[in-house]
Amino acid sequence: MPLQRRVPKFGFKNINRVAYKAINLDTIQMLAEAKNLTKVGIKDFVEAGFISSNQLVKVLGNGSLTTKLDVEANAFSKSAVAAIEAVGGNAVKL
Repeated sequence: MPLQRRVPKFGFKNINRVAYKAINLDTIQMLAEAKNLTKVGIKDFVEAGFISSNQLVKVLGNGSLTTKLDVEANAFSKSAVAAIEAVGGNAVKL
């Protein structure tokens, strides 16, 4: 059997990939209600234990917001920005 068939195939791992930790809107709403917050940022996610201090955060639009919040994160999905702005809040990209 030829060598290229005997050796297992290995995939490709992009070294420039940026890995984000996903946090949904319903998680942000739960955190804001529990701590009585009007502004939610990376520091709040770290204190709550959702991420570690060196992770990047992307806010996804799963769930809904009922209170006006200013959310700070590294990235946002389009549906998350629309939902945050629909209740009168701001999505601040760091």
